[in-house]
Amino acid sequence: MTRDEVTAEILAARLATGLTWQRLADAVDKPVLWTVAALLGQHPVPVEAAEVLVEMLGLDPAVVPVLAAVPMRGGLPTAVPTDPTIYRFYEVLQVYGGAIKEVIHEDFGDGIMSAINFSIDVQRKPHPDGDRVVVTLDGKFLPYAWTAAPE
Repeated sequence: MTRDEVTAEILAARLATGLTWQRLADAVDKPVLWTVAALLGQHPVPVEAAEVLVEMLGLDPAVVPVLAAVPMRGGLPTAVPTDPTIYRFYEVLQVYGGAIKEVIHEDFGDGIMSAINFSIDVQRKPHPDGDRVVVTLDGKFLPYAWTAAPE
C-alpha cells in the first residue's frame, strides 16, 4: 500500500463519515493544519494517533504503519500546482517573496525562517468587503553559519 493510496482512502473515508478535519485533529490533540498535512502525507503520524484516526475513519489497521512512516515531504519535484487556492500562495511569493526576504534580512540578519521549527494557522477575519483569510507562518529564525566542517 503506497502513501498516495492511503491518502486517497483517507479523503474518501472522511467524506463518507462526515468527519471534519477539526474533529480529527481534536481526537489526537494536534493542531488542525498539522493533522490535515499529516493525513495528506506530509508528516509521520505517531502510531497511537494513527490508530485513533484509522478507527475513526473506518480504515484497515494496515494503514497505521504507512501513516507512521517518514514521508517524502513536498513530494517529488513537479510543476507549479494549478489548483487556484494553492497557486495563489505561489503568486503571493512571486510578488512579495523578494520583499519578505529583504525585511527578514534587515530585521534579523542573514538567515532563513525554519519550516521545521514552525507552526502555521489559518483564521477567518470579518471584513465589510468580504471575509479575509489570515495565514500566520511562525518559524524560528536560523542564521547562516558559514563555518568549515571539522577536520
